Amino acid sequence: MSEGPASYVYVGARTTKERNARGDGLNVYRMDNATGAWTHLQLLDDLVNPSFLAFDRSRRFLYTVHGDLSDITAMAIDAGSGRLRVINRRSTDGKNPVHLAIDPSNRYVVVANHITSSLALLPRQEDGALGAVIDLVKLEGKIGPHRVEQPFAKPHQVEFDPSGTFIVVPDKGLDLVFTYRIDAEKGKLVLASKPVQAREGAGPRHIAFHPTGKLAYVVNELDSTVTAYRFDPASGALSPFQVVSAVPDSFTGNSRAAEIAVSADGRYVYASNRGNDSLAIYAIDAASGRLAPRGWTPSGGKTPRFFALGASDRFLFAANEDSDMVTMFTRAPDGLLAATGNVVKVGSPVCILFRESQA
Repeated sequence: MSEGPASYVYVGARTTKERNARGDGLNVYRMDNATGAWTHLQLLDDLVNPSFLAFDRSRRFLYTVHGDLSDITAMAIDAGSGRLRVINRRSTDGKNPVHLAIDPSNRYVVVANHITSSLALLPRQEDGALGAVIDLVKLEGKIGPHRVEQPFAKPHQVEFDPSGTFIVVPDKGLDLVFTYRIDAEKGKLVLASKPVQAREGAGPRHIAFHPTGKLAYVVNELDSTVTAYRFDPASGALSPFQVVSAVPDSFTGNSRAAEIAVSADGRYVYASNRGNDSLAIYAIDAASGRLAPRGWTPSGGKTPRFFALGASDRFLFAANEDSDMVTMFTRAPDGLLAATGNVVKVGSPVCILFRESQA
């Protein structure tokens, strides 16, 4: 995150009646990096369920998948104003694309199609435009025991490791975490190592890498846990060594874990819980990589599906989907969070990205 005076903020949202959503599209803000205050700049109200966002590697272009649909949209970012202009839209050859990532060469976009159990690979042009899908990989395996949430493979994320060599894919339906790589010569997705098995019914959802590239942490949606892994940067293999609860032991209700992030200094892990409506904080042991709970902070709203660290990790912003607000927290040197009381009203927010301002 830039140390400059301002950043641009891009907020994706759910917009459809089928999701009981109140979002109005993709919103753009300017953020004061010193105070964390947001000023609204733009609304793209013709985008349906712009539910997850990603920059290209030059950060000149922004891409969004359209949740519950079958599409991805490419947009250009005006460097001076931060405003967006739609370039083109392509099919993902699947249903409910939930996550996307751009490879280090800036030539390809990888998409996870959640409901049709597939990973799509699309070519990316220099002007930001997307080509048609050139590879589609079906994920397969033994489904998990949850009779409602695990009827088939459900890839939930495509995340490049810090080296950019491997794509790690947590699959909620199979209780597996896959590792792929891109064969750039052939334009194909290739399985890089044997998938690692999570606990039955865990429902792996998202992964966050440690800055060293040798540790990774997966938040498991269905059993509300976080699993710590050792990551082999040579092979892409993951080896689990710890599982901790994502919710406090005093919580006896129902909850679903959602998002996970590692602080830039590599000292803390954060995870969000929908139901408990909290942000979990863990300290990372520098020698072993093990997690120790530091506490749980209320998210300030209902259903924190997503959160993001911004402005050099001084702030954390929680997207509380079911209370139509983004809440702001300051982050102390010891990793703990403090609510500021600052709230941005956004209908059904589900993704937040930050980009440094050129001004």
